[in-house]
Amino acid sequence: MKINNLRRVVQFLVLALFMFGNLEILNILKGNLSSSILLGKISLSDPFAVLQIYLATFNVSFVAISGALIIALFYSLIAPRLFCSWVCPVNLITDFAYFVRKKLKIRGGYLNLNANFRYYFLALSLIASFVLGVPAFENISFVGVIQRGLIYLNFTFLNVAFLLFVFDTFVAKRGVCSKICPLGAFYALLSKLSLIRVKHSFKNCTKCMDCIKVCPEDGILKDISKKDFFISSSCISCGRCVDVCAHDALNFGIIKKDKK
Repeated sequence: MKINNLRRVVQFLVLALFMFGNLEILNILKGNLSSSILLGKISLSDPFAVLQIYLATFNVSFVAISGALIIALFYSLIAPRLFCSWVCPVNLITDFAYFVRKKLKIRGGYLNLNANFRYYFLALSLIASFVLGVPAFENISFVGVIQRGLIYLNFTFLNVAFLLFVFDTFVAKRGVCSKICPLGAFYALLSKLSLIRVKHSFKNCTKCMDCIKVCPEDGILKDISKKDFFISSSCISCGRCVDVCAHDALNFGIIKKDKK
């Protein structure tokens, strides 16, 4: 099975587990991406949400902190931004938007945002949480709206989904996930510790550049065909480049300490 297809299976499986858990059909995962219970015993929390709550109130329970640490360690040590492409439901919308862009042969967009913009939004979210006394991004999070709408079958989320789709299709190419989402920026920073990365073999590379054509992140494959290297923590570990590489020049591997 191609990695991209496996990724889709995992995305829908996570949604199904939340849905079945909340309906008391299958007690594996209950709650939502902000706060959940695994196997009826293990509390899990969104570390970015917990950080916002702490800055807003300076009062976070031990259960929330421990749950956030579990999630942070898992995503930071496995592979870069694994949440973004393997769990987050917004990725389903933005990938579909990109598919439509290609079908309509839309090349550019009204906005040409720099990938660093998401880090500014991340900083703004944390500052606003401190100043306003409320978890700023968590209160308006399109990630939360989409996921809760899907697992609780509250179809008002379709309004937000439509706006995200229009934005990514016509306004900014890969704008939501790659340019503005502070949660993605947060996980990119955590992923600097990740042990598994996509690695490039200079010896096997034929310079076909098929990988660059399918990569959703600008610039992270700039050294393709130049040297052996591991992809940066901005990678979303979607596996598209690995799937399209017919010459085994790109594969997931364990990163070595002397390589970045």
